[in-house]
Amino acid sequence: MASRSEKFARKPADKDVSSLKVEKVEEEVLKFSPEEEASLLSESNAQKTSANELFAKSSFQDAIETYDQALATCPNYLDYEIAVLKSNIAACHLKLEDWKEAVKAATAALDGLDNLQGKGQDGAEKKGEVKEAEEEADEEIVSEGATKAEDTSAKGKREADIERIRGKALMRRGKARSELGGWSNLQGAEEDYKTLSNMQNLSAADRKIVNLQLKALPPRTKAAQEKEMGEMMGKLKGLGNSILKPFGLSTDNFQMVKDEKTGGYSMNFNQGAGSAS
Repeated sequence: MASRSEKFARKPADKDVSSLKVEKVEEEVLKFSPEEEASLLSESNAQKTSANELFAKSSFQDAIETYDQALATCPNYLDYEIAVLKSNIAACHLKLEDWKEAVKAATAALDGLDNLQGKGQDGAEKKGEVKEAEEEADEEIVSEGATKAEDTSAKGKREADIERIRGKALMRRGKARSELGGWSNLQGAEEDYKTLSNMQNLSAADRKIVNLQLKALPPRTKAAQEKEMGEMMGKLKGLGNSILKPFGLSTDNFQMVKDEKTGGYSMNFNQGAGSAS
């Protein structure tokens, strides 16, 4: 079934086959008229409000489905509004302890914010028209202690809103990565929390979490790295032994010796060590 935004999409005039590829690219970036956009946003915001209410009732799966409906309705070039929805979906997945989906949704939100800031002033001005409605709906699932940025200029306030959503998405992704575990995820969580530690708009509660995680994660990351490296070396050793066995050898016959002066390594062959039987 086509989404509401797809139903509103204008159809390009018939072209010959050679121009189909160009027409497809143009359709992806086609913007709606102000009237069409306003109608789509109104419907999307209504769906988001319903999703926020479901979240408040702890109906997290239903909230995800309703946020998805809001996403399908929202024009796909409104990166800020989409980022808010994606960040909220990440919050739902956290509640359901679906860590992988939480990482995926939070990353999509962050990608959208990066894309938004790369559009320049024109894109920022366009999205500023609907910012207030997005702010209010999103606040229903903001962690306790979160505060709004002070109003300054329209541009400054817009940047503050983007950073506010960025902070929440990073907190959610960092939490999900930390819970997933594993060298790559824990390393990614460290990077998220390091980024957050340099942000000025965190609440006291969130900053406390960031500081605690920055102390707890390094030893976990190191342990995960050593474990995975050990497992990888074990697999490589097993593969090497399977190759050397027909020759009456094993990987134990080859020893890496470190030169303390240069820091380099040399390989020594020991005929009698660990011969394969």
